Amino acid sequence: MSVTSVDKDLDRLTLTLIADFSAPVEKVWQLWADPRQLERWWGPPTYPATVEDHDLTPGGEVTYFMTGPEGDKHRGWWRITSVAPPSSLEFTDGFADEEGTPAPTMPTTTVRVQLTERGDGTRMEIRSAFDTREQMEQLMTMGMEEGLKEAVGQMDGLLAG
Repeated sequence: MSVTSVDKDLDRLTLTLIADFSAPVEKVWQLWADPRQLERWWGPPTYPATVEDHDLTPGGEVTYFMTGPEGDKHRGWWRITSVAPPSSLEFTDGFADEEGTPAPTMPTTTVRVQLTERGDGTRMEIRSAFDTREQMEQLMTMGMEEGLKEAVGQMDGLLAG
């Protein structure tokens, strides 16, 4: 598996995942930039994603839902704050209700994705920042750390294909 470390920093309110891939930066970037490829890894294997809107421009949005093993749907959204292809992407990540409307009672995170050349491959860092310790603990209890590791773990197979 490509995930080399996951660091939970309760003092800084961050969760940082680092993964190394034996693929060029541009190919790893396409896993974010192409909605059909994003669907194949965003979310754990038992909760595949369906991307509805995909606009990776500042102010743009990505909307999606994940379908669970029992057919249950979980909606989410990203609001893009900055993008510099093929090396970085920043967005606010949140939950949505059944109609796709952002859920105001659920926490949001600020996510920064950084892709850098490393040897003959790519290092990807995903840093999620939380507003409060309570929000961080809530999302950790919901399985965010494990879900992120499982999701990113699916990228190797896509990059090899």
